[in-house]
Amino acid sequence: MSVLPIPHERVVDLVPAAQARVFLGPGHAHETLAVPRVVLTPGEALVAVELATICGSDVHTAEGHRAAPAPLVLGHEYVGRVVALGDGPVRTVDDRPVNLGDRVVWSILAACSRCDRCERGLPQKCRSILKYGHERVVDRAELRGGFATHVHLRTGTAIVRVDEDLPAEVLAPLACGTATAFAALAAAEGATPLAGATVLVTGAGLIGLTATAIARDRGARVIVSDPDPRRRDRAVRFGAHAAIDPAQDPREILPQTEITVVVEASGAPAAVTSALAVAGVGAVVVLVGSVFPAPPVALDAERVVRNLLTVRGVHNYGPDHLVASSRWLHGDGREHPLAELVGATYPLSQLDDALRVASTGAHVRVGVSPSAR
Repeated sequence: MSVLPIPHERVVDLVPAAQARVFLGPGHAHETLAVPRVVLTPGEALVAVELATICGSDVHTAEGHRAAPAPLVLGHEYVGRVVALGDGPVRTVDDRPVNLGDRVVWSILAACSRCDRCERGLPQKCRSILKYGHERVVDRAELRGGFATHVHLRTGTAIVRVDEDLPAEVLAPLACGTATAFAALAAAEGATPLAGATVLVTGAGLIGLTATAIARDRGARVIVSDPDPRRRDRAVRFGAHAAIDPAQDPREILPQTEITVVVEASGAPAAVTSALAVAGVGAVVVLVGSVFPAPPVALDAERVVRNLLTVRGVHNYGPDHLVASSRWLHGDGREHPLAELVGATYPLSQLDDALRVASTGAHVRVGVSPSAR
């Protein structure tokens, strides 16, 4: 790899060329795009992907359930290593320098930091947002998704450095599912403490399981509701006090205690309705799973008012959540079997096979590795 400096730009020639797997639309096999040269502007970085994991939204897009500006490179959960930097400083969210060779995880998005939403503390809704794994492939911006050998990080991307000893299977989901789970609990804590709380988590996917583990570490009693008995068993291993079928009333588990926090992580309309119905007086209900089209649910406004309920929606996360969830992974998170959530890993060349396996729900996450054979 050679780097040729140009004023205000840095041209990175890649030998061999970077490869990206390009999504052309539902029903079409991914095609391989070779990218022999990347142009970095000041503050940008190029990262070699160690591992990417398949999020549920990747599956929804591949199956045509979410609109997407094809052609694009999917993938927004990843960990990798910095192999080139543009001119000017690149810094982590906690203001440390980013250096060549650093192992890093980066946010699902890049934000401008100047618009009204960014200034209000909502960079995940930036008016000029770039979302990795969601952008159309264009010239000089081919490597903007995780299902590739490299990802081109734009200025405004939140970056965290990560330890060498943490498994890639633990780190890759940090960029989406883990940080989003942390953001959901942070939203709950804005209304009521987690310590001593009774928390109901509906949906035992990656976000639900991670929220379960974090809430347990914060001193909460956690009940998990999921229709899949395998996921219920897994939830107990992640610290749930009890794991129940959605047909069961969670208030029967601890009949003398009100549910004061609900994290709805499934997106199922019935689960949203149930979350609002079982929340106790002064409870906060955080909706985080409703990120795909679904029928609307009825809202009992009188119950919300009389029970002093707080209803919060959480979509993605802010840079501080990425930092805080990374610290949790490096601390208390080590005590949980997070690496086991990546049940299979496929070579990048077999991305279509990996997506088909991910769509079955057999694993919480499926990995995609450029180095796997």
